[in-house]
Amino acid sequence: MELTHKLVAIVNKDLPTGVAMNALAHMVIGLGAKLGTTPLQLDDYKDKEVNNYPNISKIPFIILRAKSGEIKKTVKAAREKNLAYGAFVNTMTGGTYQEQIANTAQTPEEHLIFYGCVLFGSIVEVNELTKKFSLWRDQPAV
Repeated sequence: MELTHKLVAIVNKDLPTGVAMNALAHMVIGLGAKLGTTPLQLDDYKDKEVNNYPNISKIPFIILRAKSGEIKKTVKAAREKNLAYGAFVNTMTGGTYQEQIANTAQTPEEHLIFYGCVLFGSIVEVNELTKKFSLWRDQPAV
């Protein structure tokens, strides 16, 4: 089976690892729920004892890193190309989820700090938007 689509996350390289992973988890849950199992080609894996490891994607999932402004530009480009995407910004943290929704609604996009985005689409389209970014790597503890 030839793969035609891929999933890419771009995480803000200036974030502490824990914050970055939290943003990544939120974005992936949201995009996965929107797309469903068929586009993501999810399958169950079983070990020799037939223990089940459910819903693992067959398609590539690459995690890259970039600065907030670069992520924002990528999200805008994904919108223009009508690619499936998710994004996580600074107003989505702190307080209750109701406060986060209100804070986000009151903040112009130009003032948002992008923690990350996830993209799903054809390999060609996703590569076009992400080819300039490097792979995620953990930041040393400070």
